[in-house]
Amino acid sequence: MKFCPKCRSMMTPRKVNGATIYKCVKCGYEEEGPKSHIISSKVKHSETERTIVLEDEEIPAGTQKMKGVMCPSCRNDEVYFWMLQTRAADEPPTRFYKCTKCGKVWREYE
Repeated sequence: MKFCPKCRSMMTPRKVNGATIYKCVKCGYEEEGPKSHIISSKVKHSETERTIVLEDEEIPAGTQKMKGVMCPSCRNDEVYFWMLQTRAADEPPTRFYKCTKCGKVWREYE
């Protein structure tokens, strides 16, 4: 990780004509990087960091149906909900909702 000498923001590496160039995302300052620097854009996540992607009719395991929660899009009051630990273990879990009518998904932090 490299920081800009002018504004102290983080610089991002880029390949330009085979050479590595560091560019500041804030002020635009550029500087040549080392010859042996490898830029990788592939990020590996552990099983616990995976993202849940919901298809149109898909509902995650452990989901329950409940009334009394208003959908912000269509004002329907019946939703599916499930809870996931998305933050540190000492923080409360995040509650996710999916509208039974329009399918909108949103979350609520406790």
